[in-house]
Amino acid sequence: MEDLSRRRMLALSALGSVAVAGAANAATFGNPDEPAQGAVNSTPGAISEPGPQNPALAAQLPSFQNPPATDVGNMPMMWSSFNIVPKRIQAGGWARQVTATEFPASKAVSGVNMRLGPGGVREMHWHLAAEWAIMTNGRCRITMLDQQGRPYVQDVGEGDLWFFPAGCPHSLQGLGPEGAEFVLVFDNAFQSEFNTLLLTDWIAHTPPDILAKNFGVPVDTFKNIPLHDLWIFQGKEPPPLAADQAAVASGGTPREPFTFSLTGTRPVKETAYGRVQLADSHNFKVSTTIAAAIETIKPGGLRQMHWHPNADEWQYWIKGQGRMTVFNAGPRAQTINFRAGDLGVVPKSQGHYIENTGAEDVQVLVVFKAPEYQEIDLSDWLTHAPPELVAQHLNIDPATLARFPKGQLGIQPG
Repeated sequence: MEDLSRRRMLALSALGSVAVAGAANAATFGNPDEPAQGAVNSTPGAISEPGPQNPALAAQLPSFQNPPATDVGNMPMMWSSFNIVPKRIQAGGWARQVTATEFPASKAVSGVNMRLGPGGVREMHWHLAAEWAIMTNGRCRITMLDQQGRPYVQDVGEGDLWFFPAGCPHSLQGLGPEGAEFVLVFDNAFQSEFNTLLLTDWIAHTPPDILAKNFGVPVDTFKNIPLHDLWIFQGKEPPPLAADQAAVASGGTPREPFTFSLTGTRPVKETAYGRVQLADSHNFKVSTTIAAAIETIKPGGLRQMHWHPNADEWQYWIKGQGRMTVFNAGPRAQTINFRAGDLGVVPKSQGHYIENTGAEDVQVLVVFKAPEYQEIDLSDWLTHAPPELVAQHLNIDPATLARFPKGQLGIQPG
């Protein structure tokens, strides 16, 4: 019995030594959590996946299959994609949408990806939310009427924006030979292509005698109106822009343009590894509820660790492939892969960074439901705090801290 007790004590002592060693190993650089996380702490047999697989989907999100050991805790799904939602197709084009219904993490805005073929018309309509848009391909003619009854007609191309305040009626038409493709962002997370207020819907659901009185014409003027909405239909190529502008000129001219060239602006941040171009109410004055930027990250580049104190960040990945990590209190950290057509969300004030993991430029549109763009850069903060204070937090020599990048450079070598 005594011998058995002695052996038991030795065994417990050995287990204690292993536990201590394991804890010590866990608390190493790049592997800080207890119990230790990540495949580096496991064995091939333990991390194998013998069950049913969808290799195509798994290959799109490798960081979900093998997260970095620094990822920790549970976070909402901050990834979605236009590529996984159905298209609504009609004669003149198509659209697909991601609202808060499809993407619960997107609590501030919703997005629509729309294509209008040459001559394709998104019928005259208005929304309960403001509409912000960026052209990603081709050319488009927009028409709208502002709150003071002043019309605006303009042609836009790739990299151009438009903004229509809530309630302002408008239309869109693809111009030949390419037509147009664009992304719409609404400042309401539940705004849908199925709840727009359409011209044809209202006319079809108004008694003919009321229409006659309203417009001062005979009742039979409306005998051929469509009884179903048009939404997107195949139209005729419009006349030259100058002709359409002249036709509405008697209404006066808005004080500020409702279109803007985002990719034509001078970058607000630029290094050899990329640039950030910005449009908010300071330079695109009518855009009072949406601020946005295009971030271009070259191969090997890193969008520096930062956060936004005034709004959630909604992302549309235009081209390239990359990986983003988001940090929150808890601690919580999650790494996500993105490709062209994907969407991401970073909640307000949560730290994040983006790596270009491909061989071509990454281009990401970042959108905020806010009148102005705000950012706090981690390196900028640490280089504007007393060096001795920072040194005591991180156990880094103040002389080394002096080499940290100062200012908000945006893109750094990866």
